[in-house]
Amino acid sequence: MTTDIQIARAATKRPIAEIAEKLDLGLDQILPYGHDKAKITHDAIASLEGKPKGRLILVTAITPTPAGEGKTTTTVGLGDALNRIGKRATICIREASLGPNFGMKGGAAGGGHAQIVPMEEMNLHFTGDFHAITSAHNLLAAMIDNHIYWGNALDIDTRRITWRRVMDMNDRALRDVALGLGGVSNGFVRQSGFDITVASEVMAILCLASNLADLQQRLGRIVIGYSRDRQPVTARDLKADGAMTALLKDALQPNLVQTLENNPALVHGGPFANIAHGCNSVMATRTALRLSDYVVTEAGFGADLGAEKFLDIKCRLAGLSPSAAVLVATIRALKMNGGVAKADLGGEDVAAVTRGCANLGRHIENLRGFGLPVVVAVNHFDGDSENEIAALQDYCAHHGVKVVIARHWAQGGAGAEDLAREVVALAEGEVDFHTLYPDSMPLWQKIETICTRIYRASHAEAAPGIRQQLEIWEEAGHGHLPVCIAKTQYSFSTDPSLHGAPEGHIVPVREVRLNAGAGFVVAICGEIMTMPGLPRHPAAETIGVDADGQIDGLF
Repeated sequence: MTTDIQIARAATKRPIAEIAEKLDLGLDQILPYGHDKAKITHDAIASLEGKPKGRLILVTAITPTPAGEGKTTTTVGLGDALNRIGKRATICIREASLGPNFGMKGGAAGGGHAQIVPMEEMNLHFTGDFHAITSAHNLLAAMIDNHIYWGNALDIDTRRITWRRVMDMNDRALRDVALGLGGVSNGFVRQSGFDITVASEVMAILCLASNLADLQQRLGRIVIGYSRDRQPVTARDLKADGAMTALLKDALQPNLVQTLENNPALVHGGPFANIAHGCNSVMATRTALRLSDYVVTEAGFGADLGAEKFLDIKCRLAGLSPSAAVLVATIRALKMNGGVAKADLGGEDVAAVTRGCANLGRHIENLRGFGLPVVVAVNHFDGDSENEIAALQDYCAHHGVKVVIARHWAQGGAGAEDLAREVVALAEGEVDFHTLYPDSMPLWQKIETICTRIYRASHAEAAPGIRQQLEIWEEAGHGHLPVCIAKTQYSFSTDPSLHGAPEGHIVPVREVRLNAGAGFVVAICGEIMTMPGLPRHPAAETIGVDADGQIDGLF
C-alpha cells in the first residue's frame, strides 16, 4: 500500500504565487518561503477589512483512540470537495508541535489523498513560528530573573513567580527545576519548570490576536507573578512587551500552503486542545473568511475539548459564528469506544459499534447544545463492514442526524463530495449559535458548567485555595474571562481508561492559571501534564535521513 509520505512526495505542487492568486492575492501581498509556502503580509490582511465574510465550518471528532479518527484528513478532504462542487473554499488548520512528532502521534497534515503539503516542512520547522514563540516566551523569563538580579525594583516575590520556561519538545525531566544554582553570579535560587511551547500563553496570544497592536497589548497584560505585597506584575511592567512583539512580528502572519489538489490552506497556530485552547489563529480564520465562500477549520482532539474551546473561547473572543459542525468518526474508533482492543479491530463487531455510538451520541448532543447543525462524517476504511455501517446509520437516524460515508483518504476531494453537499445544505439553513455560558457567570461556575454539561460529571472538585484564587481574580477584574479546561483527551472524565460516555464522575481541579493576556483562565484537571513525556519507544528512535537525503520514519 502506498504510504502517506509517498503520496505527498508524488504530488505536483504549484508555485505558491499561483495558490495565492486563487485567493486574489498578488506577489506583493505574500512573503514566499521557498517554492511552496508563504506568509500573507500584515498589509494584505489590513486591506481586507470590511469585505464580506464566507461561512465557517467546524470539523471536530469523537473521543480519540489509538485507532485514529482522521479529523485533519476529513478537514482537508472536505475543503477539496467544496472546491470540486464549485465553492471557493479555504482550509484552516493548526501547526504541528515537534513534541508529539518525535513522541508517538506522528505528522499532522492529513493522510492518504487528503493532505496538505509540503508535509515534511509543516511537521518540522515550517516557517519558524514555534521557534519565535519559544524565544519570545523565554525572553520574558530571562528578563524576570535579570530584573531580580539587578535589584528587583518591582519587588517581585520570587516565591510567587508563575511564569515558567518552554520548549517545543516532550521532556518530563524539565517539569520541575531549580534555577540560579552555582553561586552569586548566576542569580537567586528558586524553583520553576518548563511547559511545552504549545501550552505557552504566548502561543495562545498569537492565536487570538487580531493584529500587531493587539498582539503587543496582550503580551503586555501577561501576569508573570506577584510582588511581596501581592500585587500582579506584568510583562509591561518589565518592559518586555516591545521586544517580544519584535520576535513575533513575522510569526503573526498566517502561513499559506496547498492541498494535494492545489487548493489554498492556511496553517497557523498551535495544537493541543487537551492542555491549551488548541485552535487555528484568529488572523488566519478571519483572513480566509474574507477571501472565500467557505472556510473549513478543525478543533483539537474530541468535541468535548477542541470544539468546546473553539466555540466558548475562540468564537467568543473573536466574534466568530460557525454555520455548521462536522463530527468525524470511524468504525474502528467506535469499536474501541465500545470496548474492543486495538489488536482485535479487524473483525466485524456490530455490537461494539453500537456500544461505541454512545460516545458519538454524547458529542452530537453537546454540539447541538451550542445551536449548531451537525452532520456525522464517517472516515471510511476498507475493513468497515456493511453491517457495522448500517448500525451506525440506524443510531444516527434515531438521533435525527445524517451520516455521510466519506472516502477522501482513498479518493481525495471526489470521495467527499456528498459530505460537501450536505455541509452546504446545513450551512445555508438557519443557525442559532450561542456559547455555553455568559461572560457574567462566576469563574468557578463556568468550570462546573463545562464539567457537568459537556463532560456529564456530577460536579467539579477544587484543591485547597483554588476557589479563593478564582475569587481574587474576579475582584481584580478577570471574572468575565472564559475558561480553558486542561484534561485528558481520551475520556469525557479525567480517567483516560473510561471510554464510551461515562457520567456521574468527579472532575478534580488541581491548579488554575491566569492567562490575562490571552484572555482566559486555565483549569488543570486530573493528572494532565503541561509538559508531556516521551513514550517507552519514541518515534524519534526510527526517524532519520536516507541515502537520498529524504527524511525517513517521520510518517
